Formats: sequence, structure tokens, C-alpha cells
Amino acid sequence: MNTDQHGHNRYAPLEPFEHYEHGKDADPTFKNLLGEGSHIEDITASIGAEVTGVQLSQLGNKGKDELALLVAQKKVVAFRDQDFASLPIEKALEFGRYFGRLHIHPASGAPKGFPEVHLVHRGADDKSFLEFFDNRTNSVAWHSDVTYENQPPGTTFLYALDVPSSGGDTLFVNQVKAYERLSPAFRERLAGLQAVHSGYEQATAAINRGSGVRRDPISSIHPIVRTHPATGEKALYVNPQFTRYIVGFKQEESDYLLKFLYDHIALSQDLQARVRWKPNTVVVWDNRVTAHSALIDWQDGQRRHIARITPQAERPTE
Repeated sequence: MNTDQHGHNRYAPLEPFEHYEHGKDADPTFKNLLGEGSHIEDITASIGAEVTGVQLSQLGNKGKDELALLVAQKKVVAFRDQDFASLPIEKALEFGRYFGRLHIHPASGAPKGFPEVHLVHRGADDKSFLEFFDNRTNSVAWHSDVTYENQPPGTTFLYALDVPSSGGDTLFVNQVKAYERLSPAFRERLAGLQAVHSGYEQATAAINRGSGVRRDPISSIHPIVRTHPATGEKALYVNPQFTRYIVGFKQEESDYLLKFLYDHIALSQDLQARVRWKPNTVVVWDNRVTAHSALIDWQDGQRRHIARITPQAERPTE
């Protein structure tokens, strides 16, 4: 690691690693995760669940395996009333590391000495939303995290430190159901197609706003439809934030097909869940089979401070 001309830490390119999917080892009865006193309730019929009575920090390896499988099945799970958010950072990172190599975001802020923690922060005096809506009619921006990496994230953790009393929810969409809704003929046309996912634009935006870029940007080629290693489910794997074009298609052809898929994802509200943040909430989702969007909809000056731990997973395969 070295530093750039502004003193920002610089990291070497990420090296390939062998990911092991712990969800494949899980007991499907979830007896080590959802024990006595726990309660699980679906958020919608198609995606998401809320769980109470589970202390994530107390889980053994069998419970963690079941957590990976439950999240793969439900796509996103909000754990309420537990102590994960109060763990020392070292302990939280140790927990996350069980699920894969922890990702260091190339263009985000992090607590000093803990680059693996990705901070999502809006301070009480932050009025940037006023300028944001000068050029936008809404704040919805569907994406799966850092899909430009060769090995993007799998089981991912986001935990609340400070949240507004209302607003700042996160939308999630079930990319498995989105794929299954397509006609058999359309699914057949998508088979074998690949798309380029790019991190260059994110790096440029970080530089333009005066932030550091920790690692040289890259792009990767991933299948448009990927298979989850634990469930065997196929899911759409494109998102408007990082997917740029379909390999082998002319620009107009690629734009046309990707726009259809983006609209399909965004408009399928019957395949979506809106997760409301509360104090001590930990949201765990599977980045391989979902897309999500933050919402900028609170204007009362309340602070929103959320931290993400992002284990990387396998390279996507169809």
C-alpha cells in the first residue's frame, strides 16, 4: 500500500481468491439460527423478512451457515433488536470475514484503520439533497454493489448507527423473480449473453468531488443471468449504475435490451420490498440475487449513519 499526491491510501489490484459458499452447508430447518424465542415474518410475499430474537454476534459457524442460506432464500433479511451495531469494529469484521474476503471500497470513506468498513453517512448539516433535486425528479438508483469487481459481493451486511425517525429507507428487488417473470423464449435469448460492468465512472465522480480513489478502477465481464451456488436459482445480473453494454451487441441493440431489463426491475413493485431502518437494525442481503436503492426523502436534518461490511464471493457464472 502507498499514498497518492493528496495523502490518500492506495491499494494494489485485487487478486483472485477461492470463495467457499457456506450456505451449501446449512441445515435447511435453520435450527441453529432461528432458535427458541426468535420470530421471522415476511416483509412481502415475494422478497424479504424481518427477524427478532436473534443475536447475530452469538452465532456459531452452523448458525452463520444457516444465515447465508436464509438470506439467499429470502434475498434480504432485517434483524431487529440485537447488538451487532454495538460490536467493536474488529469483532464485526471478524464476523463478516466468515462469509468471504472483505472488500475494500475503492472510492468511499472508512473509519481510520478499518478500510473494510464502507460508510454511508449524511450529517445533520448536510444539505446536498437540495442540490441533488435541482437535477433529479427522484432519488431511486437501482444497483447491486460494486459489480465491476471480478468477484463481486455475496452475503452483505449493513447496520444502522444513527437513522432519522422516518425516511431513508432502502428498496430491494428480487432478481430471481424478475428473471422468472420473463417468458421462456425471452429467457432463452438471454442465455449466454455477457455484459461489461465498469467502475471507471464511479472513480471519476469521486475524483471530481475531491475524494480519494484507493485502487485503480477496473471493468469486468459477467453473465447477464447468473446462478446462485447454494440455491441453484438463476437471477438477472444487470444494473443501471455499473452495467455498460452487452458484449457482441451494437450500441443501439445493447441500449434497447438493457433499458427493457432496467425498466422491468424498477417497475416490478410486486417483486420489491421497502426496508425501514430502525435503531440497531442489521440488514443482510445477497448481492448476487438482488438490486437495491437508497432513498433521499428526509429533510429534517436528522443524521443517517450506516456501515457496510461487504464479503466478496465467487466470480459470477451462468
